Amino acid sequence: MNFENNRSGGKKSSKKARSNRVRSIVFYLVLILIAVGLFVGLQPTYRTKNVAFSDLVKDVKAGKVAKIVETGNDLHVYMKDKNGKAEEYPSKISRIPTGASASEQGLDLSKVEYEVTPPDNTSDIAWNIAAIVVPIALMFVLFAWMMRQAGSMNNSNMGFGKSRAKLVDANKSDTKFSDIAGNDNAKQDLTEVVDFLKHPRKFVSLGARIPKGVLLVGPPGTGKTMMARAVAGEAGVPFFTVSGSEFVEMFVGVGASRVRDLFDKAKKSAPCIIFIDEIDAIGRRRGSGLGGGHDEREQTLNQILVEMDGFEKDQNVIVLAATNRADVLDPALLRPGRFDRRVNVTLPERQDRLAILKVHFKNKPCADDVDLDALAAKTAGMSGADLMNIANEAAIRAARFNRKQINNSDVTEALEKIAIGPERKNSIMRDKDKEITAYHEGGHALVAEVLPDSDNVHKVTIIPRGGTGGVTWTIPEYDRPYTTIAEYKDELAKAMGGRIAEEVVYGRDHITSGASSDLKSATNTAREMIIELGMGTKLRDQSFHEDEGGLMMDRIQREKPYSEKTQEEIDTEVAQLLDEATNRARAVITTNRDYLEKLKDALIKEETLEADEVAEILKGATLPEEAKQY
Repeated sequence: MNFENNRSGGKKSSKKARSNRVRSIVFYLVLILIAVGLFVGLQPTYRTKNVAFSDLVKDVKAGKVAKIVETGNDLHVYMKDKNGKAEEYPSKISRIPTGASASEQGLDLSKVEYEVTPPDNTSDIAWNIAAIVVPIALMFVLFAWMMRQAGSMNNSNMGFGKSRAKLVDANKSDTKFSDIAGNDNAKQDLTEVVDFLKHPRKFVSLGARIPKGVLLVGPPGTGKTMMARAVAGEAGVPFFTVSGSEFVEMFVGVGASRVRDLFDKAKKSAPCIIFIDEIDAIGRRRGSGLGGGHDEREQTLNQILVEMDGFEKDQNVIVLAATNRADVLDPALLRPGRFDRRVNVTLPERQDRLAILKVHFKNKPCADDVDLDALAAKTAGMSGADLMNIANEAAIRAARFNRKQINNSDVTEALEKIAIGPERKNSIMRDKDKEITAYHEGGHALVAEVLPDSDNVHKVTIIPRGGTGGVTWTIPEYDRPYTTIAEYKDELAKAMGGRIAEEVVYGRDHITSGASSDLKSATNTAREMIIELGMGTKLRDQSFHEDEGGLMMDRIQREKPYSEKTQEEIDTEVAQLLDEATNRARAVITTNRDYLEKLKDALIKEETLEADEVAEILKGATLPEEAKQY
């Protein structure tokens, strides 16, 4: 199929025009060089020497001169060669002094052959003509260039409302479902779409309607775009891809015009796929009160809705769209007949992560100590893009140390760099600051190790990483599809462990600002437990979800889904959860104060402790009665 979309066609035509201009310039430069070369080649190759008229008079008297040619005031002198004959070319040139002729000023013309030729004024005439013609030619060239620029601007204005979608030809779309590791459920849902595109009559004969829109929903980096490419690759159809932001421009109506142009081209190329990435850029809920129906974004969305309704029954055009904010989309987009199919592209589970890691490490030479299965276990909650980044960072680190293979240390450092930030080894800390950091991180590790429902401690370090002074890294033992109240409460206590360790050791008035991120994380978790998950005491089994996806004016105009009294109860419940977490962390730390000191000493000495080292130091730490879950 030889169809070219406007954007790629515009780029190719502009590139072609630039290359034509370059070729023209090169052609004319070559012509000029050839002309200059011919002119120089046709000029005589002799060289003349300027001499004074008095010296010429002496040479004539001495009989050294054979011939003199007078041209204007210049005298071209031909000296005698070895045979006494005149040279082929003049070797000297002199100038007649002003006031009299050459003979009157002492030149003996009887001893030489003397010729008088009229001066050649061709160069003067040429310069006079050039002085008139060149400015006119330059003005003509400038005028022609301005006219061409104006014409190109008109052409670009005419194409302003054309679609900028990029077309991937059916023969060039080689991505298949087999190239994508994990997300088997999503691939199974999309297999029906492939069958619709490849065998539409099989479904139409049974009265089945071809789906017009499929919405891919999932966190960033989970492979939604790759899934859409795989659908096109499996079906062997053209694939139009465009970002939602490319429809919206400063001028009202441009986005709607581009939508019309895109769907017109897609219908001509049917069967095909239109993929709109980040559709939430134009598909947000309407009626926010900003701009009304004349808003450019809303007009673009309206045009998409109209075009999807206008698909004829025999048009095999399917619109795939991707977003990670399906909650902010306009309900009209999601009704049956438009994006009536929703495919969830989720974060990969452990086996999926292992398969993804094998894909990304496939063409990278790895040492025998690289354990991808262990790496998959440590990367819970990471997307496919994160795993790809880990593989790339490991290869970069191995190359930096001039190794031929990636070893386990490269993989470990790459994982830690992605998960908790790069080490800041050049950061200089005072001994007192190291001690505070060691107590702080030791408090986190001690609480996490003692509480039964907390994640396992993977590593503890007082080396600054990213934007933190130290890190206590915990990893769940297995992928958890659900989280219990007990697990949430243990996570809250672990988050408060650093602050409480400082308080127990140094006193309430000497706690530091190092726990700011811990407090923010704990507060957000507690609010989510009460508002979203119904895990409060008085407000249990109730949800007070607030939609934060709308525009600012939309949120201001919309009332909260609960009363002021309920807001006070929510604040009370959040405070109770945080107080309970603080008391539980304090009970664990005060009961096991000796173990905290051992952990602090080991951190100051080693700076980084692995999971087995932490477990060995804290072996024997006990869970006090007041810290047990209730």
